[in-house]
Amino acid sequence: MYHNPVLLKQSVDDLVTDQDGIYVDCTFGGGGHSKEILARLSEKGKLYSFDQDADALLNKIGDKRFTLINQNFRFLENSLLMHGVTQVDGILADLGVSSHQFDEAERGFSIRSNAPLDMRMNVMQSLDARKIINKYEEEHLADLLYHFGELREARKLARTIVHHRKISAIKTTEDLKKIFSFIPPHKQNKFFAQVFQAIRIEVNQELEALKEMLLQAYKILKPQGRLVVISYHSLEDRLVKRFLKNGMFEGEPERDIYGNYRKSFELLKTKATIPDSSEIEENSRARSAKMRTGIKL
Repeated sequence: MYHNPVLLKQSVDDLVTDQDGIYVDCTFGGGGHSKEILARLSEKGKLYSFDQDADALLNKIGDKRFTLINQNFRFLENSLLMHGVTQVDGILADLGVSSHQFDEAERGFSIRSNAPLDMRMNVMQSLDARKIINKYEEEHLADLLYHFGELREARKLARTIVHHRKISAIKTTEDLKKIFSFIPPHKQNKFFAQVFQAIRIEVNQELEALKEMLLQAYKILKPQGRLVVISYHSLEDRLVKRFLKNGMFEGEPERDIYGNYRKSFELLKTKATIPDSSEIEENSRARSAKMRTGIKL
């Protein structure tokens, strides 16, 4: 089941400024955001939506203004070019894992269900969570647990994984949880959420894909076009915030002759938009959501 999209009205309010315009939904999922965008467009308007998950294709919208592209949003520019589109009026990306993917136990995204270690958003790719846990070198495991899971004990955790996989292959989410039985019960939910997040980001190359999409989004947006991004953890939000501020992910941005930073975007609001308490009560996934909107200069 695809649950209600997060920050639906707020995101589409920020996004659609021209009812005759061309818009992109980078993360189609159950189609909630896409349907709302189409509701704001005239007969001349056009929407291109992306999703790499084959399950999302089942939700295709029957509307002549709508095109669904079965592709990772890291291929945004080339995929749109194949449809004759070089510039757009607005781009929306609702990042992370959909409720549907969490609810499909066999996909291995959820810490609540015992399932094969998978976590692939695109089930056609070869790299999955099982390969990472059982094949990655200890140092590589430690790095991804530290950087993507923000786990300070990453080296100890990586050693634990390597020790256990020598005894027996770690095949399921329950196998993985059992080897960390030393984590106190009151800390387990947060801990496993961080471990699963780290593995999932690596499986799907989520941060690299996000960087590539953001750079391409800037190129194809018209001047005054809107980029709206909803993120669910600090790693994503940091990248989005920095990119909207100065068009970069790291390093020092260029200054003009007056010493001012050269800006790529103007922020629509200085602070991130977050869901209110009623939306969080209705949809627990909304709890960690942060939305940022940039206007291309």
